[in-house]
Parts: sequence; structure tokens; C-alpha cells
Amino acid sequence: MDKINVKALAKINLGLDVIRRREDGYHEVKMVMQTVHLYDQLEIVKTKKPGIFITVNLDFLPTNENNLIYKAAKLLMDTYKIKSGVAVDLQKYIPVAAGLAGGSSDAAAVLYGMNEIFHLGLKRQKLMELGVKVGADVPYCLMRGTALAEGIGEKLKSLPPMPKCPVLIAKPAVGVSTKFVYENLKLDEQTQHPDIDAQIAAIAGQDLGEAARLMGNLLETVTIPKYPVIDAIKRHMKENGAINAMMSGSGPTVFGLFEDERTAKAEFERLRDAGIAKQVYLTSIYNTRRA
Repeated sequence: MDKINVKALAKINLGLDVIRRREDGYHEVKMVMQTVHLYDQLEIVKTKKPGIFITVNLDFLPTNENNLIYKAAKLLMDTYKIKSGVAVDLQKYIPVAAGLAGGSSDAAAVLYGMNEIFHLGLKRQKLMELGVKVGADVPYCLMRGTALAEGIGEKLKSLPPMPKCPVLIAKPAVGVSTKFVYENLKLDEQTQHPDIDAQIAAIAGQDLGEAARLMGNLLETVTIPKYPVIDAIKRHMKENGAINAMMSGSGPTVFGLFEDERTAKAEFERLRDAGIAKQVYLTSIYNTRRA
């Protein structure tokens, strides 16, 4: 097999808590990660000509060492002395710089795909250990499904699957710097932390309503005052049938969970017509862990 097609799936954070700022400057987090059925498509081809060759459908994305795809491919080539080359064609559909781990998922897809076409025989755990060298979210993007992430996001534990439901995703026309968000995050005795343990229990009990009610993202305390459009999208979703809505990761993307497809579709149309989001997608919870 000299060619493989792989889907790189997006993720949302059903819960995101920041426990403390560590002495090394990193923040210790506690997050519930969830894969959704919104994805990029990658075609990965073994080439006789040495090198890493990337093509992409969006001309503003880098195709050199600044792309996580390139970093993932080079890591495998250097680690396992791969002499032939690889060509990757990326069809990008996950919004860029959106808090949905699109770049990390693309890198994970390359690790998975190259492992297959170069017959490296690496188990998923080994790929995850390599993936953390490319980016903090890459191991989770290899793992997929519902998971608890702790430490700086690198300590992962698989959880019972989140109940399946429609998910509406909306990205406003603003860019959010993750560095800015963490630098301006205030943690003190007044900080109201989301109850991640209670949410995990609700997911284990397959209680969609309670799991959604317990959604919380501490980073919203920074992003919403700076970008009120995030709160406007959240309110729009909740006023039009979402069980709950929240920002994913460090933003600016907002997602809403719905009980039924008809309500979600109606809000998809309303939100798109409202013009407060640049990109709107209707997708669903995804729990299959294979690429």
C-alpha cells in the first residue's frame, strides 16, 4: 500500500478547567475532550523522491516546516530513517485557529497514515508518545472519543462515550491568541471552576441533559469580555433550542448541543442568516476511535 486516505476529526471541550499556573509558566488543566464528526480529508502518498510535499486547498496555510503536517512527517522520517518521501494533500474544512484542534488532528492523521503506508508497525500508544513532540493536542487526536485530559493536556484517560447528539459549531470573524488568553487568566479564591468530575459522572450515566448543563470553560472569563460576539453566539444558540452552548478551547469557536436534529437544523439556518458567525457547521458527537 503506497497511498491512504485519512479523516482528521475536530475536537470540542465539553469542560475546561484551569487548576493553577505552574512554576515553569505552563498551566495545569482538567478538560473533557470530545471528537465531533467535522473533519479534514488527507491523502497521504509514498513517493520515490525524498522529501515532504504538502498541497492544501487554502492558499494562506503554510506548506513548509511551519505546518504541523510537515513536523509530524519529519519526526517519523528522522526517527525511523525513512529514505523515500511522502506527499500529503490536505482538504481543509475544520475552521483554522478556532479551538478545534484542526492542525493537531491533521498531524495525528499523518502519523497514523505514514505508520500504515511505511509498515512501521507502531501501536497507538507509541504514536501518541511521538505525537506529543509535535503538539499537546496530537495524542488526543490519535486517541479520539471522550477523554479526560490533565497535566498540561498530555495526561489522557479514556472515558465512557458521550451520548450522541447534534452539535452546532459557529466561528465568529475574530482571532483569539491562546497566549493572550492564558496570560490574562486570573486564578484566585473567587474563581468559579466548572465541576469536571460531576460532568464525567453524568456522561458515564448517559445523561445528556446533565452533561450539557455542567459544561463550563474557565477561559471564557478572558475571551468574552474581549470578544462579546462569543457570548452573542452562545445566547443565540440557547435561545433557539440548544441544551447548552460554550466556547471550545481558547476560542473563538462556540458549539451548542441539541436534543434533536430538527431543532439543530432550524438554529443552523437562523444562525447563518444572523451574520454573527463567519462559519457555521452542523455535525454530531463522534465516538469511533479508528481513523
